[in-house]
Amino acid sequence: QAQLVESGGGLVQPGGSLRLSCAASGFTLDTYALCWFRQAPGKERERVSCINNNGEGTYYADFVDGRFTISRDNAKNTVYLQMDNLKPEDTAVYYCAARQRNPWAVLNFPEEYDYWGQGTQVTVSS
Repeated sequence: QAQLVESGGGLVQPGGSLRLSCAASGFTLDTYALCWFRQAPGKERERVSCINNNGEGTYYADFVDGRFTISRDNAKNTVYLQMDNLKPEDTAVYYCAARQRNPWAVLNFPEEYDYWGQGTQVTVSS
């Protein structure tokens, strides 16, 4: 069964770091672009960061402001989101999503994703 599984979330103090992982099973990620999204309680889901299929193109939302780094290891079929200098407003459930259409493009519109993970909770609090 093809699926994405996120891990690495947790509780961290403001200014701390977490590394999220998104592992694919049942399909190979190297033919997919991958994005991280997040959704906080009572808010709409928002795009955080994306990476194209070969890792040479990346996108970050303005609110990231240099604090996050997206990367991928196609040999491990995994994409990562390194999050540093976390803020309370980063608290959300983080999801990864894989897109097969135009995978060389970092972003593609309309945004249609073939696979979504189940999400991992990130809580930033003192």
